[in-house]
Amino acid sequence: MSDSSSTSNSSETTVVHVMRHGEVHNPDGVLYGRRAGYHLSELGRQMADRVAEHLEGRDITHVVASPLERAQETASPIAKILGLSLDTDDRLIEAANVFEGKTFGVGDGALRRPENWKYLTNPFRPSWGEPYIDQVVRMMGALNTARDAARGHEAVCVSHQLPIWIVRSFVERRRLWHDPRRRQCTLASLTSFTYQGDKIVSVSYTEPARDLVPAHLLAGAKPVKGGAKAFGA
Repeated sequence: MSDSSSTSNSSETTVVHVMRHGEVHNPDGVLYGRRAGYHLSELGRQMADRVAEHLEGRDITHVVASPLERAQETASPIAKILGLSLDTDDRLIEAANVFEGKTFGVGDGALRRPENWKYLTNPFRPSWGEPYIDQVVRMMGALNTARDAARGHEAVCVSHQLPIWIVRSFVERRRLWHDPRRRQCTLASLTSFTYQGDKIVSVSYTEPARDLVPAHLLAGAKPVKGGAKAFGA
């Protein structure tokens, strides 16, 4: 009986879609990180609604999000349109960063400030925030929990750019340290992990709300000097 169950499980296909939240209202351009009080902008809400419409009709049985407001607000219309409850998983939270609450972006002089140098000694760990390997561990745990909750169906996890990119890089066997400007994880995008049984067999990426995303925030776009400072959001 246990052999039969094992064979059945190994042939089950489950898809876990990991979504980055929509645009955030951030007029001061700070790296908001894990701070409370940062909500979706009106455009961000449009992005969330667009993805909800995109996912309607799919075989999704589980929706879960990071505890931060922007992730909860992005996941809510998805859960609503599918008639599901919205769960919270703390492991989907944004990466910790010592520059949280500060402006830290292209052209703002942050790298030239002596008080910041002590945090910039090791880009491979990285020295300014939560270690990449720690992000891998918690994100893989969250993905596997979502997989188990949606066995044979699909799940949606709403998280944040850096943790999503790091766990994708791990699964695709790329180095974890990277140039933030090269992350393929646009606002409201879906990075989808397909499991065969317990094993991830493929990863795909889609941007259902691409036409709503400002051009300079699309994956691979050239950074705007003095703008889009909260790139780690």
